[in-house]
Amino acid sequence: EGMAPPKRILFPPEKICMVWQQRQSAGAGLFNMGNTCFLNAVLQCLTYTPPLANYLLSREHSQACHQQGFCMMCIMEAHVNKVLHSPVSAVLPLAVLKVFRSIGEHFQPGREEDAHDFLSCTVNAMQRACLSASSDLDISSQSTTIVHQIFGGFLRSRVTCFSCKAISDSYEAFLDVPLDIKAASSLTAALQDFVTPEHLDGENCFRCNKCKKNVAASKRFTVHCAPKVLTVCLKRFDCFTGGKISKVVEYPEYLDLRPYTSQADGEPLHYSLYAVLVHSGVSCHGGHYFCYTKASNGLWYQMDDESVELRCIDTALRQQAYLLFYSR
Repeated sequence: EGMAPPKRILFPPEKICMVWQQRQSAGAGLFNMGNTCFLNAVLQCLTYTPPLANYLLSREHSQACHQQGFCMMCIMEAHVNKVLHSPVSAVLPLAVLKVFRSIGEHFQPGREEDAHDFLSCTVNAMQRACLSASSDLDISSQSTTIVHQIFGGFLRSRVTCFSCKAISDSYEAFLDVPLDIKAASSLTAALQDFVTPEHLDGENCFRCNKCKKNVAASKRFTVHCAPKVLTVCLKRFDCFTGGKISKVVEYPEYLDLRPYTSQADGEPLHYSLYAVLVHSGVSCHGGHYFCYTKASNGLWYQMDDESVELRCIDTALRQQAYLLFYSR
């Protein structure tokens, strides 16, 4: 509603399977190659994303891929198959390390990078790989890749003029939702803050097309198209100082996203937690990343580089989470 339909469908939505096709205990851990814990933790969270893993385990992508050179989907396919089918307890994520600079040109080998930045660059590289065979696609068609259909959604920004009550809507695609936690003690409070209208006045006035002048207005973001997999980044790091907000932010195992959508009074939109990426340490320039993931056997594991250990859900829910992964 309010958005142009896609001219082309790049991946049939009915082929995306949200539940694991094969059940097994957790796969291999990942060796740390010197400050690569951020990469290991992100890769493990992606490996245990059911719709993505199902697709990559089928090897459907590589069988049809004609891309010359760097293809992030082929690399992830090789990585996920290696981790989930490994006879050994830990492997080297060599395929990913070899293309580290292609994933993000600002990344430097041997330096601790930000896990959220690495996740964004990896998912964007996968999205680019899915679009490599098609050119000149409209925004709606670009959102029909398997990657965007799994991780992507659309936000609506609605500005309401206080003078004439005219409404102006704009839409933007997202692959994850960064949430401010300075004033929030829980994920639901941070989501509530995210959809709370912001007043535009003074220097921040809105140029109303109907009034033909700068006016006071309210601006409100809502989730307009909900993703199959909701990735949330709790903004713990200060961009300027690198300092960290170390407080507890509670997050539930099950989440209803409906109250934060454009159609807030519809049927519930139930999500279930399947991965938690944690940062321990006092600033973004150091510390350590690890994660908790739910394997296809339904059990939770702590994945800390090469170590993979069974944990209970209560432990996974009591972490200083940085990234949260929920699936529909």
